Amino acid sequence: MSAQESDLQEESTIQNSKALHRELDFLELRGNHVVDALAGTTMIFGDYLDSELDFFLRVGYKYHIISNLNVNLSFNRYSIAISDTAKENFMSFDFNLEYLIIPHRNISPFVFGGYGYNASSGFEETHTKVQFGLGLEYMIMDGLGLKLFGDYNYVLSNEMEGLIVPDNDESFLRVGLGANLYFGGKKRKEKILENIETVINSNLIK
Repeated sequence: MSAQESDLQEESTIQNSKALHRELDFLELRGNHVVDALAGTTMIFGDYLDSELDFFLRVGYKYHIISNLNVNLSFNRYSIAISDTAKENFMSFDFNLEYLIIPHRNISPFVFGGYGYNASSGFEETHTKVQFGLGLEYMIMDGLGLKLFGDYNYVLSNEMEGLIVPDNDESFLRVGLGANLYFGGKKRKEKILENIETVINSNLIK
């Protein structure tokens, strides 16, 4: 093996070791399973000058495929108010992909997007929608994080229980504050530790 090939192999080993340690740091700080809950407010977009803020609640579950990326499903309960006399309750089931930018640090921004199923409170009307958003998470301790986020929702329908007229934008904004409870990851940590030990032993042999 030439000196150049040896240097490239050593550099590859170092980068692999750093990636393994970052993954391990993520699992020690967080975990690959997450239950989240939050509360916030909702406001409709469009030409409604008298639109008002109203409540928003969410509970959900996330699974981290890798440290940076998770898939998640959530149940959302919210109200949309155009005026004191025009207010309706809705629910949605949202499926998202979420990217955590620096998952091995205590503070990390995140972005997400996906597809949702929207329904009026009595399921009289249902609609599909797409959504995307961003936020910031702060880990106050291992396994528990606080997050602030906002998401933009575009409903793929001309009406939402009569509140949204065909000529207006069928979209609304939700902003919330909540918590992520992380758990799990033991098997992944054991596998990573085995890989780290393998990297160390290979370097010792050299």
